[in-house]
Amino acid sequence: MKRITIVDIQHKTFKKAIQGYAREDVDQYLDEIIESLEDDTQERAAMEAELLDLKERISHFKAMEESLQNTLLLAQRTADEVKAAAHKEADLIVRQARIEAEKEVATLRDQIESAQRERQHAFAEREKARNELRGLLLTHLALIDERNAGVESAGNGVAAGATAPAPQPPAREREHLHVGLLEDPAVGA
Repeated sequence: MKRITIVDIQHKTFKKAIQGYAREDVDQYLDEIIESLEDDTQERAAMEAELLDLKERISHFKAMEESLQNTLLLAQRTADEVKAAAHKEADLIVRQARIEAEKEVATLRDQIESAQRERQHAFAEREKARNELRGLLLTHLALIDERNAGVESAGNGVAAGATAPAPQPPAREREHLHVGLLEDPAVGA
């Protein structure tokens, strides 16, 4: 069926008949139909324009939605990458700190071992010096004993007015006294 337009109604003519409808009523009714159709046409045109505008806006919003989704995905990827990079950097810092700590511990161990070797060397040197001093003192005591023995034998032939040397403790006792001095912490250590 053909669609009737306003122009079709305006140009429509009817045959004249003797007993037909009143012409003014028909014309008035046609004018009302034309006016109603014009209003409907304008309203339809406005609705079509609004529909077109809404379709454009929907298209625009869909594009914005897609753009926002892409932006969110990119932001999420970037956040994940930053997070991963931060974890890698943290792991690297921890590894470097461990390496530095291990180096520091190794250095301190070396210093402790060196100090222990120096201490052992100092103890050995002290013991050597103590033994050398003991030997020297024993040698001097032996010389003193020999000298005293020589003086005593020469003293038997001394004149009557001369005083005899003071009696000396036995050599063994003197040696013990001098060795005791070496072992005394205030003297030998």
